[in-house]
Amino acid sequence: MKVALIAHKYCGSKDETTEKTLSLIQKAALDGAQLVCLQELHQGPYFCQDENVDNFELARDFESDCKFWGEVACKYGVVLVTSLFEQRAPGLYHNSAVVFEKNGVIAGKYRKMHIPDDPSFYEKFYFTPGDLGFEPINTSAGRLGVLVCWDQWYPEAARIMALKGAQMLIYPTAIGWFKNDRDDEKNRQLNAWKAVQRGHAVANSLPVITINRIGFESAPYAKDEDDGILFWGNSFVYGAQGEELFMSDESSELAKVVEIDMARCENVRRWWPFLRDRRIDAYDEILKRYCL
Repeated sequence: MKVALIAHKYCGSKDETTEKTLSLIQKAALDGAQLVCLQELHQGPYFCQDENVDNFELARDFESDCKFWGEVACKYGVVLVTSLFEQRAPGLYHNSAVVFEKNGVIAGKYRKMHIPDDPSFYEKFYFTPGDLGFEPINTSAGRLGVLVCWDQWYPEAARIMALKGAQMLIYPTAIGWFKNDRDDEKNRQLNAWKAVQRGHAVANSLPVITINRIGFESAPYAKDEDDGILFWGNSFVYGAQGEELFMSDESSELAKVVEIDMARCENVRRWWPFLRDRRIDAYDEILKRYCL
């Protein structure tokens, strides 16, 4: 399976950013990609750095955006994982991953389930938690366990996708540092982010594909040039034993095609039968908020 990771900075407008995305998709398709994965909210800026009702206007084009990206998938003959701002109804919005089959038809949709609320990541203001559950999406490129960004910190989400037959986990992402953070703290954050997702690969014997934004985006409230988020890139692919198949750096634009041996992934499950040895009779407490 040839999977493409597409990552780039915000280019100043939706049109210019989309043109950049299209040029990278074209390159990946020419390199033989069968499955193309885009970063979180790839059409525009990461608008959640402040709480502004005007930003809800960005979701009005959801239906036309779906039509557009379906046409892109069809043009290049690829399965395409997108990340869009969905207006479901006035006052009801989702952070949604929409997956298109290579004929342009929507194969499925996932609405982000875990919603953060941290300084400069004010997503609870914008996004209603998803209500479609953790359901893999069937495509010609396989059964895809698509999750979004903050979901990547939750092993429960990865496990449920695996138990429902996902053949790989895919995380469109927008995560970064504050420029004024100390370097040692930046390293701890980045390494924790990599480690938790590598753990998902190992625990579930599945490849994990994560596509993160790059570049600095100034905050709307910026008082100086350092106010904002420096997206840390480092998009990656881990194999079913947590082996590093690809790792980017923090600033490089990507149209990277990575080949994943899916037959080997199945063999890993035979060698390390974690699913066989689960004690499902003893896990009731995992459904509690806290056990003391």
